[in-house]
Amino acid sequence: MKRIDRSKKVRTGFHQAKWDEPIIFELSTPGERGVSVPKASAAVAAAVGDGISDLPDHLKRKERVNLPEISQNRVLRHYMRLSQMTLGADVNIEIGQGTCTMKYSPKVNEQLARLVADMHPLQDEDTVQGMLQMYYEMDLYMREISGLDKFTFQPGGGSQAIFLMASMVRGYFESIGEADQRTEVITTLYSHPSDAAAPAVTGYDIVYVQPDPDTGLPDLEAFKAVCSEKTAAFMVANPEDTGLFNGHIKELVDYAHSVGALCCYDQANGNAVLGVARAKEAGFDMCHFNLHKTFSSPHGCSGPACGAAGVVEKLIPFLPVPSVEFDGKKYRLECDFADEEHGVSKVRAFMGVAPVVLRAYCWIRMLGPNGLWQVTKTAVLNNNYLFKRMMSIPGISAYYEDGNNQRVEQCRYTMEQVTKDTGITSGDVQRRMMDFGMHFWTSHHPYYLPEPITLEPTESPSKKDIDEYVDTVAHIIQECYQTPDIVKAAPHRSTIHQVDERWMDDPDGWAITWKIYNRKYK
Repeated sequence: MKRIDRSKKVRTGFHQAKWDEPIIFELSTPGERGVSVPKASAAVAAAVGDGISDLPDHLKRKERVNLPEISQNRVLRHYMRLSQMTLGADVNIEIGQGTCTMKYSPKVNEQLARLVADMHPLQDEDTVQGMLQMYYEMDLYMREISGLDKFTFQPGGGSQAIFLMASMVRGYFESIGEADQRTEVITTLYSHPSDAAAPAVTGYDIVYVQPDPDTGLPDLEAFKAVCSEKTAAFMVANPEDTGLFNGHIKELVDYAHSVGALCCYDQANGNAVLGVARAKEAGFDMCHFNLHKTFSSPHGCSGPACGAAGVVEKLIPFLPVPSVEFDGKKYRLECDFADEEHGVSKVRAFMGVAPVVLRAYCWIRMLGPNGLWQVTKTAVLNNNYLFKRMMSIPGISAYYEDGNNQRVEQCRYTMEQVTKDTGITSGDVQRRMMDFGMHFWTSHHPYYLPEPITLEPTESPSKKDIDEYVDTVAHIIQECYQTPDIVKAAPHRSTIHQVDERWMDDPDGWAITWKIYNRKYK
C-alpha cells in the first residue's frame, strides 16, 4: 500500500466541549423569571383593555401555554453550552456537506439581515418600501441569472420549491384539460431525491431514467423510451448530485417538450453555473435556486431557508401570491390571483423568510455579474484541486471516471476499496472525522454508489484549507489499515459517542416536540 506523508499538518488536538445539558424545559423552575413585567396601570387598562377579552373565543387558549420558566443568565448559559457542542461553518473547514453548498456568509450581511427581524408582514406598504424594493430587485436579478420571466421567494426551502414546481405543473395541465392524462414525472437516479419525492406527494407517478453505465448521465434513447403522452414533467438536477454536468441536457428538454411535457430545473447545485449557463438557454419552463446555499445565506440548522422558484411567461399566472409590483412611484403587494382556479395561491405565509432573501440580495449586490461568474470559476477550480488530491488517497476513487466526465462544483467519491480491504465503512470514517473537528457527508439514502463521500468546497476555502481537509481524510484512511479499531470505535473526542439510529426509521418512536415526548414517554 502507498504510504501517506505524515509530515503534512493534521489537527490531532481537537476535543469537542461536552456538557450534560438538559433541554430547556427540564431546566424550568416554577416562578422563575427572566423579565419582570409590571402590571398595566388603571389608565392604560381602561384605554386598551386586558388584551384578551376582545379576542374571539376560537382564538383564546383553553389552557395556559407551557413555556419554560427560567432566568436570563441560565438561558444564556444553556444556549452558550449548546453552541460549544456544535460544529459550524465558523469553526471548522466546511467542505464536507456535498450538494449543500456551505459557503462563507459575510458578517456584514448577517448584520443587515438582523435589521429587519422586527418587521411585521402586515405593516402598511408605505412603511416597508425599502423591503418591497429589495424583493422587486431580487426578482429582477434572478430573472437575469436564469433567463426566466418571474420569481417567487415564498417557498421555505429547496424541497418546497420543487413541490411548488410540481404543483404548478398540475395547475397548468388542469387549466388546459390534460391533468387526468398527464400522470407521470420523469427524473434521473442521481438528481436530488426531492425531485422524485415532491412530485410524488403532489400525486404523480415517478419514472426514473437510469444512468448510462459509462458516463453516469441519462442516455437520450433511454429517456425517449420513458417519455409518452402520460408525461407531465421532466424534473432534473444539473449538475446531478454526483457532480457530473450534462452538456446535452437541452436534447432531453426538447424531446420532453415534443411530447407536451413541462421541464423543471433543480438548480440546488447552481454554484457550478452562475454566469456560465442559464435555464432559459437549456429550454426549461421552471427552475429553482436555493438562496440559503448558492447565494450564501446560511442553512441555519436546516432552516430558515428559501427556494427561489422562477417560471417562463406562460406559467406566471400559476405562481403564488403576493408578488411585488412597481408603478414607477411606489412598490406594492399584488394579491390578486392571476389563475384563481388552477394556480398555487400559497406555499408559505406572506413573502417567505425575509432575512434570508435580504442576505442573498446583499451578496449579489456586493459581487455583481462579474463577481458571480468568478464565484463559479473559483468553485470549479477548488473542486478540481480537491478532486486531484482526493483521488491520490489509496482506496478512494470516483465512478464514471473515464477522463471525459468533469466534476464541476462537487464530487461523490467512493471508498468501497477501503471497505473491502478493512471492513470500515464511510459512516465509520464520517464519525472519525468528528475527532478532528471536521465533517463529511456520505450521500442520500439509499446509496446508489457504494460507501460514498460527497464533498463540495465552494469558492470559500483557500488552498491551505483544502490541503488540511484532505490531509485529515488521508490520515484517517491510513488509520483504517493500520489501527482500524480506533476508526470503528469513533468518535472519541466528540460531544456524544455513537448513536443507535435504528429508531429513525420508526415514526412511532419519534417525539419531535416536548409535548409529544411527555405524552409518549412520561
